[in-house]
Amino acid sequence: MPATSESSTPRAPRTRATSGRAMQKGQQTKAAIVEAALGLATHIGLEGLSIGALADITGMSKSGVFAHFGSREELQISVIREYHARFEQEVFYPAMSSPRGIARLRAMFDNWMKRTSIEIDSGCIYISGAVEFDDRTGPVRDALASSVMTWHAAMRRAIEQCKDCGELRADTNEEQMLFEIHGLILALHYEARFLQNLGSIERAVMGFQNILARYSAAGATAMAAAPAKAAPAAHRPAAARRKVSVSTTTTTSKE
Repeated sequence: MPATSESSTPRAPRTRATSGRAMQKGQQTKAAIVEAALGLATHIGLEGLSIGALADITGMSKSGVFAHFGSREELQISVIREYHARFEQEVFYPAMSSPRGIARLRAMFDNWMKRTSIEIDSGCIYISGAVEFDDRTGPVRDALASSVMTWHAAMRRAIEQCKDCGELRADTNEEQMLFEIHGLILALHYEARFLQNLGSIERAVMGFQNILARYSAAGATAMAAAPAKAAPAAHRPAAARRKVSVSTTTTTSKE
C-alpha cells in the first residue's frame, strides 16, 4: 500500500476548527450588535430600533445585521433578554449575599434604586417598553412582560421570606407590598426624569422606609427605620447630581 501523502491527509479537524472560529466570531458580532441596540433602545425605545440604524452604528451592511437576527422583532427580543440579564447581574444576584429577610429585601431595593438613578439620565426599557407595548400582543410584548414578572416574582419571594423570618407581620399581603414598592420606582422615573422635580430620589427612599415601617412586625420597626445614607457624589448620574442623589444602605453579610 503506498504511503499516504500529506496532501491526502483528512482535513476534518481543521474544518471543525475553522467552523468553530467562524461560529465564535459570529457570536461576538451578534453580541456587539445587541450591545449597540441596547444603548440605542434605552434612549429611543424598542420601537426606535431598526436594522438600518444599527447598520450605521456598527459600520455593517443591513444584510449583515439582518443575517444575525432575521427580523426586527427578533432583534428587539434579543435586546430585552440582554437588558434582563444585566438587570439580574446588577440588582438581583448581589442581593443574594444578604441574609434572608428585611436585609435581603432592602438590598434588592437598594440595588434597584442604584440602577434607577443611572437610568434617570438614559431610560429604562421596562418602563418605556410598557408604554410602547401595553396595548399590543405578540412575542416582543410577551418577552418584556415575562422579564418584569420574573423580577416581581423574586421580590415577592423576598417579601415572603421576611414573613417567614418574623420580620414582617403575618397578615402582610405580598402583592400589595410589592405593588407599593414598584410604585415608588415608577413614580421616581416620572418625577425625576419627566418633571425633573428636586428631591425625587430622597422621597423614593423615604417611601421605602415608610413601607417597611408599616409592614414590620413588633421588634423589627427599628431595623426598618434605619436612616438612609447619601450615595457618593462620584457615583451619581448627571441628573441625580443636580438633584442630590440618595441611596439606601445595602446589607452584604454572608448567610
